[in-house]
Amino acid sequence: MSSIRKQMLGRRSRGSRGSQAGFTLAEVLAAMLFMAIVIPVAMEGLRIASRAGSVAGRKGVAVQLADSKLNELIVTGQWRNTGQGGTFGEQWPGYRWAIKNELWSEGAMRLITVEVTYPAQNQEYSVRLSTLVQDTI
Repeated sequence: MSSIRKQMLGRRSRGSRGSQAGFTLAEVLAAMLFMAIVIPVAMEGLRIASRAGSVAGRKGVAVQLADSKLNELIVTGQWRNTGQGGTFGEQWPGYRWAIKNELWSEGAMRLITVEVTYPAQNQEYSVRLSTLVQDTI
């Protein structure tokens, strides 16, 4: 191989490596545009997931409180006094309960429903637990 040819090959390879070593302005702008679109969408997704987690946690507490209150009302016989309601004390701020007593369509049964209302993320949510009780208890 002639020395001129070797020099030309050397120049070509150095020149081609130099042009591929960095990014073009268009590639950098496209990547920045992509990040400007993706990052806010991802942050909104994280915010929604955080809110859903908070609401789900409070809902779990509300279900446990409703179950406890429903059992208490049945055991003590207070389920007969319809229209009752109240709070769960200082330990559970914002959680309120109400009882509803309805005649069941079959037999001498009553449908007892406890509704617990609670605030989460500046909105009011509620859960309802129901059971059937014999009216002769």
